[in-house]
Amino acid sequence: MLNLFISAFLLGLLFNAAPGAIFAESLRRGIKGGFTPAFAVQIGSLVGDFAWAVLGLLGAAALFALPFVELPLALAGAALLFWLAWQSFRDATSSVPEFDPLAEKSGSALTVGAALSLSNPLNITYWTALGGTITALGVAEPGWTAFSVFLAGFMFSSLLWCFLCAGLIAVSREYIGPVLWMSINACCALGLTYFGWTVVVNALNKY
Repeated sequence: MLNLFISAFLLGLLFNAAPGAIFAESLRRGIKGGFTPAFAVQIGSLVGDFAWAVLGLLGAAALFALPFVELPLALAGAALLFWLAWQSFRDATSSVPEFDPLAEKSGSALTVGAALSLSNPLNITYWTALGGTITALGVAEPGWTAFSVFLAGFMFSSLLWCFLCAGLIAVSREYIGPVLWMSINACCALGLTYFGWTVVVNALNKY
């Protein structure tokens, strides 16, 4: 079981470290408000991941693979990504904000992080296939103990990543000038638009 925990821990780091919408939104909010809003986005996404994990363990994630459930969810997630892309574009065309930890409300950031995770169709696929993942890691007949160990390892590494990612953003934000501010937000806007468009295309092609 220790090997399963370590494998899940490493998978969690890879899953969270991959650049995506969560990181882009953490970066955008962290530049404005520092550690707290960046951390809130990360924790919000972790709450969403945990919800999908529990659904996967209970087998309920299969319900969300149905076309009349998954398609609306995917389109809603794409709409959220496009909205965040617009926010990033708007920030890219404005001046560098004064650092104000109270300007970015952590409650809003927490909600956005959770919404991004819960509306991500990839999470549906990942956690629905959780049993196969555990089997591939050497557990012949995975039961509740194996599922619990896997989930603990994954969530532990995810929690550590929340602190690490938000901390790095908070430390580096003071070195960001007007050009870099515009470049970061423009890249976030393009990236979020790309992710949103990819979600729409994949969802419509699938059905």
